[in-house]
Amino acid sequence: MAIATQIQEHADIIGADGVHVGTVDKIEGDRIKLVKKDSGEGHHLGHHHFIPLGLVADVENGTVRLSANADVAVTLEEEEGGSSVEQ
Repeated sequence: MAIATQIQEHADIIGADGVHVGTVDKIEGDRIKLVKKDSGEGHHLGHHHFIPLGLVADVENGTVRLSANADVAVTLEEEEGGSSVEQ
């Protein structure tokens, strides 16, 4: 999990396509916790979502780059309890 040590709080997370996915709040276990403002809309609004560290392709100049495009990455986000986020 060496890549996790390179991920800093408040770093931008972008998909493989260069589209913004979210902002790092912190690392929790094997997941990146996103800031609440990136939680989406409706019933997703106002709580944290998580992205699995396994999606991280690289950390470059403080930016977290994912191996999946942004539209795919957001479908793989998880809720606080670990369940998948439905889009």
